[in-house]
Amino acid sequence: MDKIELHDVWKSFGGKAVLRGVDLSVREGEMLVVIGRSGCGKSVMLKHLVGLIRSDKGSIFVDGEEITGYSEKNLYPVRRKFGFLFQGAALLDSLTVAENVGLGLMELTHRSIDDIRTIVSEKLALVGMAGTGDMMPSDLSGGMKKRVGLARAIAMNPEIVLYDEPTTGLDPIMADSINQLIISLKNALNITSIVVTHDMTSARKVGDRVAMLFEGRIIFIGTIDELNGTDDPYVRQFVEGRAEGPIATGAEQLEKYTPGMKGLQPDNAGLE
Repeated sequence: MDKIELHDVWKSFGGKAVLRGVDLSVREGEMLVVIGRSGCGKSVMLKHLVGLIRSDKGSIFVDGEEITGYSEKNLYPVRRKFGFLFQGAALLDSLTVAENVGLGLMELTHRSIDDIRTIVSEKLALVGMAGTGDMMPSDLSGGMKKRVGLARAIAMNPEIVLYDEPTTGLDPIMADSINQLIISLKNALNITSIVVTHDMTSARKVGDRVAMLFEGRIIFIGTIDELNGTDDPYVRQFVEGRAEGPIATGAEQLEKYTPGMKGLQPDNAGLE
């Protein structure tokens, strides 16, 4: 059964099309990884799922229910199904760790203070941050902030968790720790997960399936084995991290608009 469906979703900003007919289905209980170059629209696509951005065209379904034209009021119960780990963790600097994790519970439920404290402690323990509730975000490392952000994302027991670049800015050891945490939470909580990343190590470790977004469309979707075995030149160039290939690099784009640049020498050429 498909938990989430996007059909021919388009979105432009300032006349520039970012999503150009995205078609994508996410199965219930799976971990789908969406890869693609920085700025290709991965985060924009995520925000469509919770109504933070509205599409110009197309349809979005959650649990078979079309939410595309929903008002803020009608989106409220749909959003309750989601937890969202933002790229920078998005913790509120003026609140303690415990207050950050419990914010949604305080604002959106009628639970008692004692219940909220218990839930916050449980979620912090789940992400390996037990005993840190009285700390401030300024006291945390980047990896610790990600863990607290994840505790907040799962505080209200969502059915779906969206991860926006969960390993960005982390060293390889901490990034692997976050990857393992994402896998363990999926298994422990039986949630559907979408992970947006350009980190191929992370994608291969956590993904049940991988989709690639390129020039506003999904150009590939398949298992890790199918990803590794594809002969699509665009996908191969991206997953192998090669500058040479059909995907233009920044230098190639600059050369396109600056004829003759390729043959130029730096001012200090021959001086060494």
